[in-house]
Amino acid sequence: MIVGNLKPIEEIIENISGFEHILILGCGSCVTVCLSGGDREAKRLAKRLSHIRYFNQSPPRFDVKTIQRQCEKDLIETYLEIPPGTEAILSLACGAGVQTVADAFDAMPVIPALNTTFLGAVDAPGIWVEKCKGCGDCILTRTGGICPVSRCAKRLFNGPCGGSRNGHCEVDADIPCAWALIYHRLKKQNNLHFLTDICPPRDWRTGGSGAPRTRKRTGIGHSPEDFSP
Repeated sequence: MIVGNLKPIEEIIENISGFEHILILGCGSCVTVCLSGGDREAKRLAKRLSHIRYFNQSPPRFDVKTIQRQCEKDLIETYLEIPPGTEAILSLACGAGVQTVADAFDAMPVIPALNTTFLGAVDAPGIWVEKCKGCGDCILTRTGGICPVSRCAKRLFNGPCGGSRNGHCEVDADIPCAWALIYHRLKKQNNLHFLTDICPPRDWRTGGSGAPRTRKRTGIGHSPEDFSP
């Protein structure tokens, strides 16, 4: 899932200053799961921002809505009704959701309430850990389902660096070495032979180092099918 954190309240106050009527828009997908941008958090933020202590004059009027996914333009345009008089949208979505809402309502300022942090998963209740950087060339088959791009501090592809000690990363002794994890996982799977293959230098163009990445899928809507039955 995409993980995000609420921006400092002072930054949010600064960004919404000057508006008298604001829609706080929650997102019912990833940021709901990581407890930072769902309906409950949107209502909680509205209550907090309504306090007079944050403003020189009366606080803005806040409406609160939540839509299942802010990252789908069709969903936004079909189901999101903006209350009359709304001057700005304060979005509790990831950066993709904020931009999608901004594209759908381009005449209205859309203000992010979250800082998008990483693609992660729940390791324990209340703890989300980065697992994926969306590099566009997944090698998890050969690394036992453990990603060296996101979980190795140096993004190494052919084993640990010389700073690894007792299965821990030299960057922080509390961080497990990704390649130690990979070794033990492959050993359990009887797949240590993967470690004898040298990975060539990475082509980082798949990771978005150029223009924004796009995925096109035919056979959706009115587009032609990409295969024959």
